[in-house]
Amino acid sequence: MPDLDQFLQVVARQGASDLHIAEGQPPKIRAQGDIMPIRAEPISHDEATRMLSEVCGARNWEAFNQRGDLDFAYQMDEHSRFRTNYFKQSEGYAAAFRLIPTRISTLEDLGIPVTVKDFAYLRGGLVLVTGPTGSGKTTTQAALIDFINENFSKHVVTIEEPIEFVHGIKRSVITQREVPTDSISFAAGLKASLRQDTDIVLVGEMRDLETISLALTAAETGLLVLGTLHTNNARKTVDRMVDAFPAERQPQARAMLANSLRGVVAQLLLKRSDRPSRIAVNEILIANAAVAAIIREGATHKLQDVIVSGRAQGMQFMDDAIWALLEKGIVSPHEAFMKAIDKSRFKPFLSPEEESLGNAAGCISDDEKRPPGNLMLATRAQVGTR
Repeated sequence: MPDLDQFLQVVARQGASDLHIAEGQPPKIRAQGDIMPIRAEPISHDEATRMLSEVCGARNWEAFNQRGDLDFAYQMDEHSRFRTNYFKQSEGYAAAFRLIPTRISTLEDLGIPVTVKDFAYLRGGLVLVTGPTGSGKTTTQAALIDFINENFSKHVVTIEEPIEFVHGIKRSVITQREVPTDSISFAAGLKASLRQDTDIVLVGEMRDLETISLALTAAETGLLVLGTLHTNNARKTVDRMVDAFPAERQPQARAMLANSLRGVVAQLLLKRSDRPSRIAVNEILIANAAVAAIIREGATHKLQDVIVSGRAQGMQFMDDAIWALLEKGIVSPHEAFMKAIDKSRFKPFLSPEEESLGNAAGCISDDEKRPPGNLMLATRAQVGTR
């Protein structure tokens, strides 16, 4: 058994999400969003070299030492697969390992709104799953692809760095390509997919102008393109897509995005207060004529109103979704406040100590006033907080 597995087994056994290895520091895991050490002794240079080189192979180790970083997937056993990033830091070698479940959860398992399934029925266009790093975007995309695999006979091409969830043989043909092993870049893989009798292409990372431009073109030509961005809500997602283009090309980009965008699923993970776990919360934008007009105008500040008024169509505003969890007692007022867009809406439920922490973190502006005590008690009672 590789030496590294002793630490990775702790991740799997304790239901953690990540392992961090860094020379000069103890090994640490992330569980329920918090990082904690799993032993007192720091990792030495010899130990880091031995553990990291053992599981990546000689060729990858040589490439890592030349470039200073490396991405790959490591299969510890039949139940535990890890997305791995090696990098160099001031004290020497370091690595982060993200646990990837070998069983692909369903959208129902993840608590994703049922509306998201409707995107699987589209015959073309662009659907973006967004959120910060570690928010479960890849897990949600994998669940959607698995739903397609079970219910449709399609050719699905995924372009990933590295391949995380491995899709089994069901009704569809799932072709999984890894960057840079199978394709030199996301853009190259996306361009090639246009010649591969592809129905659906998943782009694991839309991080540069070429990839974003090709994704819009592919969506306009009839492919269903599933992509990811590191944005927290639908408005920021649209802005990020357009802002990737030079100023002189942005009117054209807005027009292309207005024509091709079919939906945005923004996702955050919140700590639960009812048990040690985290829960996904989503903002959902479904593109319609009003959304297309707003994108063409560049008036993305109006998207929130469309989302709030589009509840009957399956849309969902992020703060409303967070509010629903707070009402049910699933998340704490502090967690809801920290993840909300409009923090003033959630501020009345904070204790004085929590408000002080929010002020210290720069989350509450000085001109925001706490409501009177009797109003605060009334609003706390509305959501059943204690």
